[in-house]
Amino acid sequence: MNSRPSRLWLPFVIIGGVLILLGVLAWLLFSRVESSISPDPVSIANASLTNMQEQNRLTVFSASYNATVTTTLTKLGLSARKTLIMPGTVRYELDLAKLGAEDVRWDARDNTLYVEIPGIEIARPEVHIEQIQTYDDGGILMALTDAENVLDQANRKKGVAELAMQAQNPVQVRLAREAARRAVRHNFVVPLQAAGVEAKIDAFFPYERSRYKERWDYSRPIGDILAEQQTKRDEAQ
Repeated sequence: MNSRPSRLWLPFVIIGGVLILLGVLAWLLFSRVESSISPDPVSIANASLTNMQEQNRLTVFSASYNATVTTTLTKLGLSARKTLIMPGTVRYELDLAKLGAEDVRWDARDNTLYVEIPGIEIARPEVHIEQIQTYDDGGILMALTDAENVLDQANRKKGVAELAMQAQNPVQVRLAREAARRAVRHNFVVPLQAAGVEAKIDAFFPYERSRYKERWDYSRPIGDILAEQQTKRDEAQ
């Protein structure tokens, strides 16, 4: 297996972070919160979450692979074989629309925002068609029948499947997860810092929930906190 990690994810993360920061700053500017009140980390986190959801999908990592596949066809007592070398790129994505208010919790004890990130999704490989190489053996059968077309179709299908399988490489998946953690932390921490709020961001994946059980159970979903704040405002009026 030949793989080459790519830094193509970095521009996506930077652009996404800038858009989120602009959105949150706009919220801070036009919110109804009185200027004399200290910035509320839960409200800022909620604004960040809303802007992240609007991004829909975020590419956090990208890697290049090479698939080498061979198909043999026997027909009319003759055989033909064709080998295909297919380069391709695979993107690792976060579906931010799946990140809900119940997945973001605030622990006032240590000013920590806990975020349960949706699982990494691996996109369908993007084949570099212009870089494909082929080698064949079986000119007679390919000259007399449609064997070449059959072999090409089979190899293309097998090549895409091989690229997808290579993308499941644990090393690359781990790199994608770490890139996703950094992106999510960045998208929450930058607006908080811009508002002068010191808070920690602890982002993790569902399979890691057991490590955070006590802190997760004690912390409160930001949606519940905001609803409680709204109830208090309504009662005060």
